[in-house]
Amino acid sequence: MFDKAEVHLGIAPIAWTNDDLPELGGENTFEQCVSEMALAGFTGSEVGNKYPKDTAVLKKALELRGIRIASAWFSSFLTTRPFEETAAAFIQHRDFLNAMGAKVIVVAEQGHSIQGMMDTPVFDAKPVFTEEEWKKLAEGLEKLGKLAQEKGMNIVYHHHMGTGVQTTAEIDKLMELTNPTLVYLLFDTGHLTFSGENPETVLKKYAARIKHVHLKDIRQAVLAKVKTEKMSFLQAVKAGVFTVPGDGMIDFAPLFAELGKHNYKGWFIVEAEQDPAVANPLEYAIKARQYIKEKTSL
Repeated sequence: MFDKAEVHLGIAPIAWTNDDLPELGGENTFEQCVSEMALAGFTGSEVGNKYPKDTAVLKKALELRGIRIASAWFSSFLTTRPFEETAAAFIQHRDFLNAMGAKVIVVAEQGHSIQGMMDTPVFDAKPVFTEEEWKKLAEGLEKLGKLAQEKGMNIVYHHHMGTGVQTTAEIDKLMELTNPTLVYLLFDTGHLTFSGENPETVLKKYAARIKHVHLKDIRQAVLAKVKTEKMSFLQAVKAGVFTVPGDGMIDFAPLFAELGKHNYKGWFIVEAEQDPAVANPLEYAIKARQYIKEKTSL
């Protein structure tokens, strides 16, 4: 199904320590996190706040464990701030990731985002961009795409709950407005399912533009509770809406089949933010690794 030389498996540090909710896993160290990633059978990671900022220190720690950096999240504010502000921060971020050998940069627009607001209902208060904001976003992303390509890298846009690009229609609009050779897509199974979208539909439509994949599952009972109790995104995370692939409501078989059909190359990153005091990160990392092996032979 997949070429083992071209598809790599990583896991995000957010299962060990949550950058948005520092109280989740505050006691877990960087060393424990990357050691357990390796122990569970993963060879890659994205970057968390506890990771050393010095590339030489980080490289040594990762090389000892056979782990590489796949990418890292970048918050853009293209709809609400001057482009130059985002560009300056992006260049610094790009150069760090380039030094670490990453080939893609995860970008998510945070203008008007409610994802970090503890008491704002994630469904009821979802931001909606104006036409002018869509124009700023599309043009800004294309410029970031060019900056990334100066270093032989690409940007992958992360559709995300609580932001202006969350639904299939919004992904459609972004893809339509942007140059397919400058702006690629990050495909996140969990965020699409959370939003009520069909991941397979998005995947079939944009397989050629997908250069990074986040694998996360959704607990259906918790999702229902999020809606009825009007929870915020962070409250939903704390309640356990996300889990690892194979532990929730998503059928991954057709998604893997579709990615395989299009000869997907790049990283699969397991990203299931949970409370590590409730969901032991190593245990769930092993569970995810076994499930992916069963379904894909990777």
